[in-house]
Amino acid sequence: MYVGLDLGTSGLKGILIDDDQEILAEASAPLNTSRLHSGWSEQAPSDWLGACEAVLGALAEGGRLGAVRGIGLSGHMHGATLLDGADQVLRPCILWNDTRSHIEAARLDSDPQFRAITGNIVFPGFTAPKVDWVREHEASIFAKMRKVLLPKDYLRLWLTGEHVAEMSDAAGTSWLDTGKRDWSDALLAATEMSRDHMPRLVEGSQVSGTLRDELAMRWGLPKGVVVAGGGGDNAASAIGVGVVKAGQAFVSLGTSGVLFAANDRYQPDPATAVHTFCHALPDTWHQMGVILAATDALNWFAGLTGKSSADLTSGLGALKPPGKTRFLPYLGGERTPLNDAAIRGAFIGLEHSTDTEAATRAVLEGVAFAFRDCRDALAATGTQIEQLLAVGGGSNSAYWLSAIATALDRPIDLPIARDFGGAFGAARLGMMAATGAGAEIAGQPKIARTIEPDTAFTEAFDAGHRAYTEARDAIRGLT
Repeated sequence: MYVGLDLGTSGLKGILIDDDQEILAEASAPLNTSRLHSGWSEQAPSDWLGACEAVLGALAEGGRLGAVRGIGLSGHMHGATLLDGADQVLRPCILWNDTRSHIEAARLDSDPQFRAITGNIVFPGFTAPKVDWVREHEASIFAKMRKVLLPKDYLRLWLTGEHVAEMSDAAGTSWLDTGKRDWSDALLAATEMSRDHMPRLVEGSQVSGTLRDELAMRWGLPKGVVVAGGGGDNAASAIGVGVVKAGQAFVSLGTSGVLFAANDRYQPDPATAVHTFCHALPDTWHQMGVILAATDALNWFAGLTGKSSADLTSGLGALKPPGKTRFLPYLGGERTPLNDAAIRGAFIGLEHSTDTEAATRAVLEGVAFAFRDCRDALAATGTQIEQLLAVGGGSNSAYWLSAIATALDRPIDLPIARDFGGAFGAARLGMMAATGAGAEIAGQPKIARTIEPDTAFTEAFDAGHRAYTEARDAIRGLT
Protein backbone atom coordinates (compact mmCIF):
# COMPACT_ATOMS: atom_id res chain seq x y z
CA MET A 1 0.00 0.00 0.00
CA TYR A 2 1.02 3.59 -0.61
CA VAL A 3 0.03 6.98 0.79
CA GLY A 4 -0.20 10.22 -1.18
CA LEU A 5 -0.29 13.57 0.66
CA ASP A 6 -1.22 16.73 -1.23
CA LEU A 7 -0.68 20.05 0.57
CA GLY A 8 -3.07 22.54 -1.03
CA THR A 9 -3.61 26.18 -0.13
CA SER A 10 -7.08 25.50 1.28
CA GLY A 11 -6.44 22.07 2.77
CA LEU A 12 -4.31 18.94 2.97
CA LYS A 13 -5.61 15.76 1.37
CA GLY A 14 -4.38 12.22 1.82
CA ILE A 15 -5.24 8.97 0.05
CA LEU A 16 -4.30 5.33 0.51
CA ILE A 17 -3.95 3.09 -2.55
CA ASP A 18 -3.22 -0.60 -2.94
CA ASP A 19 -0.84 -2.34 -5.35
CA ASP A 20 -3.51 -2.16 -8.07
CA GLN A 21 -3.74 1.62 -7.53
CA GLU A 22 -7.28 1.39 -6.21
CA ILE A 23 -8.15 4.07 -3.66
CA LEU A 24 -8.85 2.43 -0.29
CA ALA A 25 -9.28 5.50 1.91
CA GLU A 26 -9.28 9.29 1.73
CA ALA A 27 -9.06 12.06 4.31
CA SER A 28 -8.65 15.82 4.33
CA ALA A 29 -8.11 18.71 6.74
CA PRO A 30 -8.78 22.41 6.07
CA LEU A 31 -6.20 25.21 6.14
CA ASN A 32 -6.56 28.95 6.50
CA THR A 33 -4.62 31.73 4.81
CA SER A 34 -3.66 35.06 6.39
CA ARG A 35 -3.76 38.27 4.31
CA LEU A 36 -2.46 41.01 6.58
CA HIS A 37 -1.93 43.53 3.78
CA SER A 38 -3.00 43.98 0.18
CA GLY A 39 -1.14 41.45 -1.98
CA TRP A 40 0.05 39.40 1.00
CA SER A 41 -0.76 35.71 1.43
CA GLU A 42 0.78 33.65 4.24
CA GLN A 43 0.28 30.42 6.17
CA ALA A 44 1.76 29.07 9.39
CA PRO A 45 3.78 25.93 8.64
CA SER A 46 2.72 24.54 12.02
CA ASP A 47 -0.82 24.37 10.62
CA TRP A 48 0.42 22.06 7.85
CA LEU A 49 1.79 19.68 10.47
CA GLY A 50 -1.49 19.72 12.37
CA ALA A 51 -3.39 19.00 9.17
CA CYS A 52 -1.01 16.18 8.30
CA GLU A 53 -1.44 14.64 11.73
CA ALA A 54 -5.22 14.78 11.32
CA VAL A 55 -5.11 13.22 7.84
CA LEU A 56 -2.71 10.42 8.73
CA GLY A 57 -4.70 9.75 11.87
CA ALA A 58 -7.87 9.36 9.83
CA LEU A 59 -6.18 7.13 7.24
CA ALA A 60 -4.77 4.96 10.03
CA GLU A 61 -8.17 4.08 11.48
CA GLY A 62 -8.71 0.34 11.70
CA GLY A 63 -5.00 -0.36 11.24
CA ARG A 64 -5.18 0.40 7.52
CA LEU A 65 -1.59 1.65 7.28
CA GLY A 66 0.08 -1.53 8.49
CA ALA A 67 1.12 -2.61 4.98
CA VAL A 68 2.26 0.79 3.66
CA ARG A 69 5.60 0.70 1.84
CA GLY A 70 5.90 4.25 0.46
CA ILE A 71 4.65 7.81 0.92
CA GLY A 72 4.62 10.48 -1.78
CA LEU A 73 4.26 14.24 -1.36
CA SER A 74 2.64 16.92 -3.50
CA GLY A 75 2.08 20.57 -2.69
CA HIS A 76 1.54 24.12 -3.76
CA MET A 77 4.69 25.55 -5.27
CA HIS A 78 6.88 28.63 -4.81
CA GLY A 79 6.29 29.16 -1.07
CA ALA A 80 9.17 30.45 1.07
CA THR A 81 9.52 28.56 4.38
CA LEU A 82 12.50 30.01 6.25
CA LEU A 83 14.26 28.05 9.00
CA ASP A 84 17.03 28.85 11.47
CA GLY A 85 19.91 26.55 12.36
CA ALA A 86 17.68 24.53 14.69
CA ASP A 87 15.01 24.09 11.98
CA GLN A 88 12.67 26.50 13.75
CA VAL A 89 10.35 28.50 11.47
CA LEU A 90 11.38 32.16 11.42
CA ARG A 91 8.20 33.68 9.97
CA PRO A 92 4.95 32.59 8.30
CA CYS A 93 5.43 31.02 4.87
CA ILE A 94 4.98 33.47 1.99
CA LEU A 95 2.69 31.67 -0.48
CA TRP A 96 2.61 31.30 -4.26
CA ASN A 97 -0.15 33.92 -4.69
CA ASP A 98 1.63 36.59 -2.64
CA THR A 99 2.66 39.53 -4.84
CA ARG A 100 4.56 41.76 -2.40
CA SER A 101 7.91 40.97 -4.07
CA HIS A 102 7.06 42.41 -7.50
CA ILE A 103 9.86 44.99 -7.24
CA GLU A 104 12.41 42.35 -6.29
CA ALA A 105 11.15 40.04 -9.05
CA ALA A 106 11.54 42.78 -11.67
CA ARG A 107 15.05 43.51 -10.44
CA LEU A 108 16.10 39.85 -10.59
CA ASP A 109 14.44 39.39 -13.97
CA SER A 110 16.45 42.30 -15.34
CA ASP A 111 19.58 40.24 -14.68
CA PRO A 112 19.91 38.16 -17.91
CA GLN A 113 21.40 35.15 -16.15
CA PHE A 114 18.10 34.31 -14.40
CA ARG A 115 16.18 33.67 -17.61
CA ALA A 116 19.21 32.07 -19.24
CA ILE A 117 19.76 29.56 -16.43
CA THR A 118 16.23 28.86 -15.19
CA GLY A 119 14.46 29.08 -18.57
CA ASN A 120 11.75 31.22 -16.98
CA ILE A 121 10.73 34.75 -16.20
CA VAL A 122 11.24 35.64 -12.53
CA PHE A 123 7.61 36.02 -11.49
CA PRO A 124 6.69 37.72 -8.19
CA GLY A 125 5.10 34.44 -7.09
CA PHE A 126 8.39 32.54 -7.28
CA THR A 127 10.53 31.83 -4.22
CA ALA A 128 13.73 33.78 -4.88
CA PRO A 129 12.12 37.24 -5.06
CA LYS A 130 10.17 36.47 -1.85
CA VAL A 131 13.38 35.68 0.02
CA ASP A 132 14.97 38.76 -1.51
CA TRP A 133 12.03 40.78 -0.13
CA VAL A 134 12.80 39.36 3.32
CA ARG A 135 16.44 40.37 2.90
CA GLU A 136 15.35 43.95 2.07
CA HIS A 137 12.53 44.35 4.60
CA GLU A 138 13.18 41.84 7.40
CA ALA A 139 16.97 41.87 7.60
CA SER A 140 17.14 40.30 11.07
CA ILE A 141 15.17 37.27 9.86
CA PHE A 142 17.33 36.94 6.76
CA ALA A 143 20.44 36.99 8.94
CA LYS A 144 19.12 34.07 11.01
CA MET A 145 17.99 32.06 7.99
CA ARG A 146 19.90 28.81 7.44
CA LYS A 147 17.51 26.83 5.17
CA VAL A 148 14.79 27.64 2.66
CA LEU A 149 12.20 24.92 2.10
CA LEU A 150 9.21 24.69 -0.20
CA PRO A 151 5.92 23.94 1.59
CA LYS A 152 5.67 20.19 0.94
CA ASP A 153 9.37 19.87 1.78
CA TYR A 154 8.73 21.27 5.26
CA LEU A 155 6.26 18.39 5.67
CA ARG A 156 9.07 16.08 4.51
CA LEU A 157 11.41 17.50 7.15
CA TRP A 158 8.85 16.67 9.82
CA LEU A 159 8.19 13.21 8.39
CA THR A 160 11.83 12.19 7.81
CA GLY A 161 14.16 14.70 9.45
CA GLU A 162 15.74 15.36 6.03
CA HIS A 163 16.18 18.66 4.16
CA VAL A 164 15.27 17.53 0.62
CA ALA A 165 13.56 19.03 -2.44
CA GLU A 166 12.75 17.50 -5.81
CA MET A 167 13.21 18.86 -9.30
CA SER A 168 9.68 19.91 -10.32
CA ASP A 169 9.12 22.09 -7.25
CA ALA A 170 12.70 23.38 -7.17
CA ALA A 171 12.30 24.59 -10.77
CA GLY A 172 9.77 27.16 -9.51
CA THR A 173 12.19 28.90 -7.18
CA SER A 174 14.28 30.86 -9.74
CA TRP A 175 17.42 29.23 -8.28
CA LEU A 176 17.48 25.99 -10.28
CA ASP A 177 19.48 25.36 -13.42
CA THR A 178 16.47 23.69 -15.05
CA GLY A 179 18.44 22.07 -17.87
CA LYS A 180 21.11 20.63 -15.59
CA ARG A 181 18.63 19.81 -12.78
CA ASP A 182 20.86 21.32 -10.09
CA TRP A 183 20.99 24.46 -7.96
CA SER A 184 22.75 27.37 -9.63
CA ASP A 185 25.54 28.82 -7.50
CA ALA A 186 25.50 31.98 -9.63
CA LEU A 187 21.79 32.64 -9.06
CA LEU A 188 22.04 31.92 -5.35
CA ALA A 189 24.95 34.33 -5.09
CA ALA A 190 22.89 36.99 -6.89
CA THR A 191 20.46 36.87 -3.96
CA GLU A 192 23.25 36.78 -1.33
CA MET A 193 22.75 33.08 -0.65
CA SER A 194 24.70 29.87 -1.13
CA ARG A 195 24.11 26.17 -1.71
CA ASP A 196 24.25 25.68 2.07
CA HIS A 197 20.85 27.40 2.32
CA MET A 198 19.24 24.88 -0.02
CA PRO A 199 17.97 21.34 0.54
CA ARG A 200 19.47 18.29 -1.14
CA LEU A 201 17.88 17.49 -4.53
CA VAL A 202 16.37 14.20 -5.68
CA GLU A 203 14.06 13.17 -8.50
CA GLY A 204 10.38 12.91 -7.68
CA SER A 205 10.32 9.13 -8.02
CA GLN A 206 13.42 8.59 -5.89
CA VAL A 207 13.70 7.93 -2.16
CA SER A 208 14.24 11.14 -0.18
CA GLY A 209 14.30 9.55 3.27
CA THR A 210 12.43 7.19 5.56
CA LEU A 211 9.57 7.88 7.92
CA ARG A 212 10.71 8.61 11.45
CA ASP A 213 10.22 5.64 13.76
CA GLU A 214 8.22 7.75 16.20
CA LEU A 215 5.64 8.62 13.54
CA ALA A 216 5.53 5.09 12.15
CA MET A 217 4.70 3.76 15.62
CA ARG A 218 2.05 6.44 16.18
CA TRP A 219 0.03 5.45 13.10
CA GLY A 220 0.88 1.77 12.86
CA LEU A 221 3.15 1.88 9.80
CA PRO A 222 6.04 -0.54 9.35
CA LYS A 223 9.54 0.62 10.17
CA GLY A 224 11.53 2.02 7.25
CA VAL A 225 8.67 3.29 5.05
CA VAL A 226 10.27 5.32 2.25
CA VAL A 227 9.21 8.88 1.40
CA ALA A 228 9.49 9.75 -2.29
CA GLY A 229 10.71 13.05 -3.64
CA GLY A 230 7.17 13.75 -4.86
CA GLY A 231 6.20 16.68 -7.03
CA GLY A 232 4.86 20.18 -7.25
CA ASP A 233 1.06 20.20 -7.46
CA ASN A 234 0.74 20.30 -11.25
CA ALA A 235 3.56 17.83 -11.88
CA ALA A 236 2.03 15.43 -9.36
CA SER A 237 -1.38 15.85 -10.98
CA ALA A 238 0.25 14.98 -14.31
CA ILE A 239 1.62 11.78 -12.79
CA GLY A 240 -1.91 11.09 -11.55
CA VAL A 241 -3.47 11.34 -15.02
CA GLY A 242 -0.57 9.75 -16.85
CA VAL A 243 0.75 12.84 -18.64
CA VAL A 244 4.37 11.70 -18.64
CA LYS A 245 5.49 11.56 -22.30
CA ALA A 246 6.02 14.16 -25.01
CA GLY A 247 2.77 14.94 -26.81
CA GLN A 248 0.61 14.23 -23.76
CA ALA A 249 -1.11 17.17 -22.07
CA PHE A 250 -3.94 18.14 -19.77
CA VAL A 251 -6.07 21.24 -19.39
CA SER A 252 -7.03 22.02 -15.81
CA LEU A 253 -10.18 24.02 -15.18
CA GLY A 254 -9.74 24.95 -11.56
CA THR A 255 -9.80 28.35 -9.86
CA SER A 256 -6.92 29.18 -12.16
CA GLY A 257 -6.32 27.41 -15.46
CA VAL A 258 -3.34 25.37 -16.62
CA LEU A 259 -2.41 23.92 -19.99
CA PHE A 260 0.25 21.37 -19.03
CA ALA A 261 2.38 19.47 -21.56
CA ALA A 262 5.06 16.84 -20.91
CA ASN A 263 8.38 17.04 -22.77
CA ASP A 264 11.28 14.67 -23.27
CA ARG A 265 13.74 17.53 -23.70
CA TYR A 266 14.43 20.97 -22.27
CA GLN A 267 13.17 23.69 -24.62
CA PRO A 268 12.62 26.98 -22.75
CA ASP A 269 11.41 30.28 -24.18
CA PRO A 270 10.96 32.73 -21.30
CA ALA A 271 9.64 35.52 -23.52
CA THR A 272 6.43 33.52 -24.06
CA ALA A 273 5.71 33.57 -20.29
CA VAL A 274 5.45 29.77 -20.49
CA HIS A 275 6.69 27.98 -17.39
CA THR A 276 9.39 25.46 -18.32
CA PHE A 277 10.03 23.18 -15.33
CA CYS A 278 11.46 19.77 -14.59
CA HIS A 279 8.86 17.01 -14.41
CA ALA A 280 8.63 14.70 -11.39
CA LEU A 281 10.35 11.92 -13.38
CA PRO A 282 14.04 11.76 -14.38
CA ASP A 283 15.10 13.18 -17.74
CA THR A 284 11.64 14.64 -18.32
CA TRP A 285 10.47 18.24 -18.33
CA HIS A 286 7.13 19.95 -18.64
CA GLN A 287 5.73 23.26 -19.77
CA MET A 288 2.71 25.12 -18.52
CA GLY A 289 0.67 27.97 -19.84
CA VAL A 290 -1.05 29.48 -16.81
CA ILE A 291 -4.14 31.71 -16.70
CA LEU A 292 -5.10 33.22 -13.37
CA ALA A 293 -8.91 33.02 -13.62
CA ALA A 294 -10.72 29.98 -15.03
CA THR A 295 -13.59 28.80 -12.81
CA ASP A 296 -12.77 31.89 -10.77
CA ALA A 297 -14.08 33.98 -13.69
CA LEU A 298 -17.30 31.97 -13.92
CA ASN A 299 -17.80 32.11 -10.14
CA TRP A 300 -17.29 35.87 -10.20
CA PHE A 301 -19.96 36.26 -12.87
CA ALA A 302 -22.26 33.89 -11.00
CA GLY A 303 -21.94 36.15 -7.97
CA LEU A 304 -23.09 39.13 -10.04
CA THR A 305 -26.16 37.29 -11.31
CA GLY A 306 -27.14 35.72 -8.00
CA LYS A 307 -27.10 32.26 -9.58
CA SER A 308 -24.76 29.32 -9.12
CA SER A 309 -22.14 28.46 -11.72
CA ALA A 310 -23.91 25.17 -12.37
CA ASP A 311 -27.22 26.97 -12.98
CA LEU A 312 -25.55 29.30 -15.49
CA THR A 313 -23.97 26.50 -17.54
CA SER A 314 -26.48 23.66 -17.28
CA GLY A 315 -29.01 25.11 -19.70
CA LEU A 316 -26.67 26.25 -22.47
CA GLY A 317 -27.31 23.25 -24.72
CA ALA A 318 -25.25 22.71 -27.85
CA LEU A 319 -22.26 24.87 -28.72
CA LYS A 320 -22.94 28.17 -30.49
CA PRO A 321 -20.51 30.40 -32.39
CA PRO A 322 -19.10 33.33 -30.41
CA GLY A 323 -21.42 36.33 -30.34
CA LYS A 324 -20.62 40.02 -30.35
CA THR A 325 -20.13 40.15 -26.60
CA ARG A 326 -16.57 39.35 -25.53
CA PHE A 327 -15.17 38.71 -22.07
CA LEU A 328 -11.52 39.17 -21.07
CA PRO A 329 -10.88 37.04 -17.96
CA TYR A 330 -8.11 39.15 -16.45
CA LEU A 331 -9.70 39.70 -13.04
CA GLY A 332 -6.35 39.71 -11.25
CA GLY A 333 -3.80 40.11 -14.03
CA GLU A 334 -2.47 37.39 -16.30
CA ARG A 335 0.53 35.08 -16.59
CA THR A 336 0.71 33.42 -20.03
CA PRO A 337 1.39 35.01 -22.44
CA LEU A 338 1.14 38.51 -20.99
CA ASN A 339 3.12 38.47 -17.72
CA ASP A 340 1.00 41.48 -16.74
CA ALA A 341 -0.08 41.88 -13.12
CA ALA A 342 -1.84 45.19 -13.84
CA ILE A 343 -4.18 44.21 -16.69
CA ARG A 344 -7.82 43.81 -15.68
CA GLY A 345 -10.81 42.10 -17.24
CA ALA A 346 -13.62 43.55 -19.29
CA PHE A 347 -16.87 42.86 -21.09
CA ILE A 348 -16.82 44.28 -24.62
CA GLY A 349 -19.62 44.42 -27.16
CA LEU A 350 -22.50 44.59 -24.71
CA GLU A 351 -25.82 45.37 -26.40
CA HIS A 352 -29.52 45.33 -25.61
CA SER A 353 -29.77 41.69 -26.62
CA THR A 354 -27.00 40.58 -24.26
CA ASP A 355 -28.85 38.49 -21.71
CA THR A 356 -27.54 36.24 -18.94
CA GLU A 357 -27.09 33.30 -21.31
CA ALA A 358 -25.13 35.34 -23.84
CA ALA A 359 -22.91 36.81 -21.13
CA THR A 360 -22.30 33.34 -19.66
CA ARG A 361 -21.23 32.04 -23.05
CA ALA A 362 -18.92 35.05 -23.42
CA VAL A 363 -17.26 34.22 -20.07
CA LEU A 364 -16.71 30.59 -21.07
CA GLU A 365 -15.41 31.65 -24.49
CA GLY A 366 -13.05 34.19 -22.92
CA VAL A 367 -11.41 31.50 -20.81
CA ALA A 368 -11.28 29.20 -23.87
CA PHE A 369 -9.49 31.92 -25.84
CA ALA A 370 -7.06 32.44 -22.93
CA PHE A 371 -6.23 28.72 -23.18
CA ARG A 372 -5.71 29.19 -26.92
CA ASP A 373 -3.16 31.90 -26.09
CA CYS A 374 -1.43 29.31 -23.89
CA ARG A 375 -1.51 26.73 -26.69
CA ASP A 376 0.08 29.21 -29.09
CA ALA A 377 2.74 30.12 -26.54
CA LEU A 378 3.60 26.46 -26.02
CA ALA A 379 3.73 25.91 -29.77
CA ALA A 380 6.18 28.81 -30.09
CA THR A 381 8.66 26.78 -28.00
CA GLY A 382 8.23 23.74 -30.24
CA THR A 383 5.81 21.85 -27.98
CA GLN A 384 3.04 19.98 -29.79
CA ILE A 385 -0.05 18.57 -28.11
CA GLU A 386 -1.19 15.23 -29.49
CA GLN A 387 -3.43 14.05 -26.66
CA LEU A 388 -5.36 16.29 -24.27
CA LEU A 389 -7.18 15.38 -21.05
CA ALA A 390 -9.50 17.63 -19.05
CA VAL A 391 -9.42 17.79 -15.25
CA GLY A 392 -10.77 20.13 -12.59
CA GLY A 393 -14.22 21.25 -11.52
CA GLY A 394 -14.91 23.22 -14.69
CA SER A 395 -14.66 20.05 -16.75
CA ASN A 396 -18.18 19.19 -15.54
CA SER A 397 -19.52 21.68 -18.09
CA ALA A 398 -19.98 19.99 -21.47
CA TYR A 399 -20.49 23.35 -23.14
CA TRP A 400 -17.21 24.71 -21.78
CA LEU A 401 -15.24 21.66 -22.88
CA SER A 402 -16.78 21.91 -26.35
CA ALA A 403 -15.78 25.58 -26.56
CA ILE A 404 -12.21 24.81 -25.44
CA ALA A 405 -11.89 21.85 -27.83
CA THR A 406 -13.07 24.04 -30.72
CA ALA A 407 -10.85 26.98 -29.73
CA LEU A 408 -7.79 24.71 -29.45
CA ASP A 409 -8.79 22.55 -32.43
CA ARG A 410 -8.01 19.45 -30.35
CA PRO A 411 -10.22 16.60 -29.08
CA ILE A 412 -10.44 16.55 -25.28
CA ASP A 413 -10.66 13.26 -23.37
CA LEU A 414 -12.71 13.38 -20.19
CA PRO A 415 -11.65 10.75 -17.61
CA ILE A 416 -14.18 8.76 -15.66
CA ALA A 417 -15.38 10.45 -12.49
CA ARG A 418 -12.57 9.85 -10.00
CA ASP A 419 -9.90 11.84 -8.21
CA PHE A 420 -6.72 11.71 -10.30
CA GLY A 421 -5.23 14.82 -8.70
CA GLY A 422 -2.07 15.64 -6.78
CA ALA A 423 -2.65 13.14 -3.95
CA PHE A 424 -3.08 10.25 -6.40
CA GLY A 425 0.02 11.29 -8.32
CA ALA A 426 1.95 11.56 -5.06
CA ALA A 427 0.85 8.03 -4.11
CA ARG A 428 2.09 6.78 -7.48
CA LEU A 429 5.46 8.46 -6.84
CA GLY A 430 5.56 6.79 -3.43
CA MET A 431 4.95 3.48 -5.20
CA MET A 432 7.80 4.19 -7.63
CA ALA A 433 10.21 5.01 -4.81
CA ALA A 434 9.29 1.89 -2.86
CA THR A 435 9.34 -0.58 -5.76
CA GLY A 436 11.82 0.91 -8.24
CA ALA A 437 9.11 1.22 -10.88
CA GLY A 438 9.03 4.12 -13.34
CA ALA A 439 6.69 5.90 -15.70
CA GLU A 440 5.17 2.59 -16.81
CA ILE A 441 2.93 2.54 -13.71
CA ALA A 442 1.61 6.05 -14.44
CA GLY A 443 -0.98 4.97 -16.96
CA GLN A 444 -3.82 7.17 -18.14
CA PRO A 445 -7.29 6.76 -16.66
CA LYS A 446 -10.27 5.24 -18.43
CA ILE A 447 -11.98 7.81 -20.61
CA ALA A 448 -15.67 8.47 -20.09
CA ARG A 449 -16.03 10.31 -23.40
CA THR A 450 -14.18 12.44 -25.92
CA ILE A 451 -15.28 15.95 -26.80
CA GLU A 452 -14.47 16.68 -30.42
CA PRO A 453 -13.95 20.19 -31.85
CA ASP A 454 -17.09 21.44 -33.62
CA THR A 455 -15.69 21.93 -37.13
CA ALA A 456 -18.80 23.84 -38.18
CA PHE A 457 -17.63 26.66 -35.90
CA THR A 458 -13.87 26.53 -36.53
CA GLU A 459 -13.80 29.74 -38.56
CA ALA A 460 -16.13 31.49 -36.11
CA PHE A 461 -13.86 30.61 -33.17
CA ASP A 462 -10.78 31.68 -35.16
CA ALA A 463 -12.44 35.05 -35.79
CA GLY A 464 -13.55 35.23 -32.17
CA HIS A 465 -9.99 34.71 -30.98
CA ARG A 466 -8.73 37.44 -33.29
CA ALA A 467 -11.34 39.83 -31.87
CA TYR A 468 -10.40 38.71 -28.35
CA THR A 469 -6.72 39.43 -29.03
CA GLU A 470 -7.49 42.88 -30.45
CA ALA A 471 -9.61 43.72 -27.40
CA ARG A 472 -6.90 42.44 -25.06
CA ASP A 473 -4.27 44.61 -26.67
CA ALA A 474 -6.59 47.62 -26.63
CA ILE A 475 -7.26 47.51 -22.87
CA ARG A 476 -3.67 47.02 -21.73
CA GLY A 477 -2.52 50.05 -19.83
CA LEU A 478 -6.05 51.41 -19.27
CA THR A 479 -6.28 50.27 -15.63
